[in-house]
Amino acid sequence: MDDTLHLAQQPDADALLTRSPLATLTGMLLDQQIPMEWAFSGPYTIATRMGHDDLDAHEIAAYDPEAFAALLSEKPAVHRYPGSMAKRVQQLCQYLVEHYDGDASAVWRDVDSGKELLGRLKALPGFGEQKARIFLALLGKRLGVRPEGWREAAGAYGEEGSYRSVADITGPGSLTKVRAHKQEMKRAAKAAKEAGGAKG
Repeated sequence: MDDTLHLAQQPDADALLTRSPLATLTGMLLDQQIPMEWAFSGPYTIATRMGHDDLDAHEIAAYDPEAFAALLSEKPAVHRYPGSMAKRVQQLCQYLVEHYDGDASAVWRDVDSGKELLGRLKALPGFGEQKARIFLALLGKRLGVRPEGWREAAGAYGEEGSYRSVADITGPGSLTKVRAHKQEMKRAAKAAKEAGGAKG
């Protein structure tokens, strides 16, 4: 099994995601309203701008909020909304420091079941139901974190052979398939909305 992540589609950024649980969690947090590669390159960009080769939850949690927002806002910006996402990244790190001594991998290290892991992920700041399920599927499919019932807890994202989310991306080919699936879902949602409007 190729356990290298290919989410940023950029070697240095993907290498960081592969070795750093906090980077992977942060990338997942950033993965909204921007292209996936941009989001998952974010942790590498943040680490580089902080002068490190990895992220440190304690350091980010204690960072001056305005300075951290400025760090993410530098061109090229880490996100379309760098100010609000800087706040979210800090909230995530503060939660990890408070509950897991800053160790992101402790979120999933000793869980007994997929259901327990899903509960822990949903408790993270910025992780709703869908994001938690996608990340759970990513842990199971790409990083070998497979507590009992993990596929069920991940829902459709845990299905073998699916191309629904970042959990299914192993390279450019699968990225294209996931993009196609997302476009199809958007089209279906739009058609359903229009059909609903026509009835009213």
